[in-house]
Amino acid sequence: MHNSTRIRLIEPSDAAAIAAHRVRDFEAFRPWEPAQSADFFTPEGQAERIGRLLAGYRAGTVWPGVVLADDQVIGQVTVGGILPQPHLRRGSVGYWIASLAQNQGHAGRAVGLVLQVMADELGLHRAEASTHLENLPSQRVLRRNGFSPYGVAHSSIFLDGSWRDALLWERVLGD
Repeated sequence: MHNSTRIRLIEPSDAAAIAAHRVRDFEAFRPWEPAQSADFFTPEGQAERIGRLLAGYRAGTVWPGVVLADDQVIGQVTVGGILPQPHLRRGSVGYWIASLAQNQGHAGRAVGLVLQVMADELGLHRAEASTHLENLPSQRVLRRNGFSPYGVAHSSIFLDGSWRDALLWERVLGD
């Protein structure tokens, strides 16, 4: 665990750092993520993406964060699909850490911090996540943060030329 790990709301000025990580880590992330347009890997494309994320934040549907280590952006942690209605109150957690900062506890700490944001700031009751069946490191991060697997979404995402299954995770907040 890294006590230097922090999260904060994403800012337009994070675009260049995120683009640099995504260019460097293109091959490392390719098996886990859908194909992206060339714009995604540019500071300008990331700035547009950040603008859309912040619009979603203002609308209450997303909480887009960056992960910091020693005040440098090393990844992202996002709560998407927020359903704030009193009878639902849930959101879905997603995250990535740049390869140069992996295996140092940052992902686990960032997920723990975003769960606090979900409970305290967003007033959510339930956290959800999904991982690829083969993504054991991400599954360990979720397990360490109190998530339990509850099912498989068959053929749920098209990646690298084929439809892939996802393992679904849940955690009731405040438990």
